[in-house]
Amino acid sequence: MCGIHAVFTPPGVTHIVSSDLTRCLCNRGPDYLGQIERRVTSSTNNDSSECWTLKLTSTVLALRGDHIAKQPLSDPDADKGSVLCWNGEAWRINGEPVSGNDGEEIWRMLRGVEASASVTTTPISMEEEKEKHILDVFRAIEGPFAFVYWHEAGRRVFFGRDRLGRRSLMMKRDERTGEVVLSSVAEGLSGGDTNANGWKEVEADGIYVLDLGMLPLSGEGVTSAVLQPMRRDWIKGVDPAEFVSSIGRFNKSLPPASGYAPLSATSPSVAALKQQLIDSLSLRVLNIPQPPNADRVAHDTRVAVLFSGGLDCTVLARLAHEVMDPEQGVDLLNVAFENPRVVAQLRKDHAKNNGGNGEVDVDSIDFYEACPDRITGRKSFAELQRVCPGRAFRFVAVNVPYTETLSHRQQVISLIYPHNTEMDLSIGYALYFAARGQGACTHLDGWVEEEYTSPARVLLSGLGADELFGGYSRHPSAYERAGYAGLVDELLLDVGRLGKRNLGRDDRAMSHWSKEVRFPYLDERLVKWAMDTPAWEKCDFENEGGEVEPGKRVLRLLALELGMEGVAKEKKRAIQFGARTAKMESGRVKGTTLIS
Repeated sequence: MCGIHAVFTPPGVTHIVSSDLTRCLCNRGPDYLGQIERRVTSSTNNDSSECWTLKLTSTVLALRGDHIAKQPLSDPDADKGSVLCWNGEAWRINGEPVSGNDGEEIWRMLRGVEASASVTTTPISMEEEKEKHILDVFRAIEGPFAFVYWHEAGRRVFFGRDRLGRRSLMMKRDERTGEVVLSSVAEGLSGGDTNANGWKEVEADGIYVLDLGMLPLSGEGVTSAVLQPMRRDWIKGVDPAEFVSSIGRFNKSLPPASGYAPLSATSPSVAALKQQLIDSLSLRVLNIPQPPNADRVAHDTRVAVLFSGGLDCTVLARLAHEVMDPEQGVDLLNVAFENPRVVAQLRKDHAKNNGGNGEVDVDSIDFYEACPDRITGRKSFAELQRVCPGRAFRFVAVNVPYTETLSHRQQVISLIYPHNTEMDLSIGYALYFAARGQGACTHLDGWVEEEYTSPARVLLSGLGADELFGGYSRHPSAYERAGYAGLVDELLLDVGRLGKRNLGRDDRAMSHWSKEVRFPYLDERLVKWAMDTPAWEKCDFENEGGEVEPGKRVLRLLALELGMEGVAKEKKRAIQFGARTAKMESGRVKGTTLIS
């Protein structure tokens, strides 16, 4: 995980990166902070006294290779030339796994493009050729990323987020001054700056190109049209509309009229899903360097799971056990909140159960342990211990008092911006405090360490399984309404919306603690496999009987095959209700209500 900030200003305009923004960027990337400045002249006027300024800032969380790759990446000892700010994980490039530092490998490929232009082409066709090859570099990447690349020779800024939008990048354009800003996090929010408005998430629907060569000599002549970046498709050579989320074609076939074999533990799709997940996890949990604070604990823990105890995250923890070094531990981060509204009801129920007489013993009511996700989490933790003997799973009970929630409220609001509804805030709270990883830790031998902070810098999230395998309540509703044709349409909508989900928001909330969240279910190859697989081989609403419910049945059957019967039968529950961050002040507040 890294932080990116790039600002392009006209002559006479100065942009100062605030100390608050610098802090947030450094929280994302605590291992290194670098900055590079470039002077940009118009292609029609090379007068260096009348130039714009491009200032690029990067912070680095070093998780790839055997050294810290200092960013922004540029030619050493050069005050001119192209510059790359990279935030992501290129698991594969051109189909091949990346060894060493991925940012440096991408920079090497981009430098190769710079040097490969044919001397026989005209300047215009040369730049077109270079742009094509630059786009091909980023199109070839599999994995989550956001980037800003300044191509000096072409006077162009390339920027974007991966096809599924798993990393944050936002843009703001000031039509008054002509300034353009790209950043991993919004600036100017915590101090109540009215100029903070205007930030927008960069869409994950392509690679964007901003041509700076034709800009006027001052910001006064810069209109929104001039500042409008051009979008380049992720897919080339075919109609992009045919590809869902720019990854693959969705299988819309319906079950044969002659019938089909109901999903079972021996169905080919169950074994195929297991292999897909193992391949995805192998990229995400192996070769992680030891965290710098590893000496504070007496164990080797590099990976933690955002752990509600539900089906999706517990299957990830179980399969990570099969992939990881047996000596490494895994922290299971389970968050629960003191919700005043729920606590009041618990106290009322407690008094009623005691006959309604006398004082209520408040200390005897453990409202954290009464949270639905805490109950499920402890059950699934026990099941993991049973099926994975010897693996040092640690259950970290992250308890968040209401006063602490309030003290972090403005920080969370700033991080999730421009998302600004009560639902955004309640989800943001849960992810923000879970990622911090502070709580009471239950170790393998049952010993409880009351004050524990997980040293893991890599977090695993089960997000994506519901969209791919039919885990939402709207999926059985679609089947009841229109059979498999309706279900296919609903699944297609969900997969198509993956890149428009709130992954940028989630990334900002969790990376604030110098952590990187990884999404094994959203590996491009796994997503493509899920799209290729017919609907009835993923969820089986036509056959409601059986050991497990039909929603996400392929994943539930995999949990059974892995020896986790209780986990296989867990029902879907939204994080804000499981951790009880929803409706803290009033039960009448709707999720769509804007934050006040």
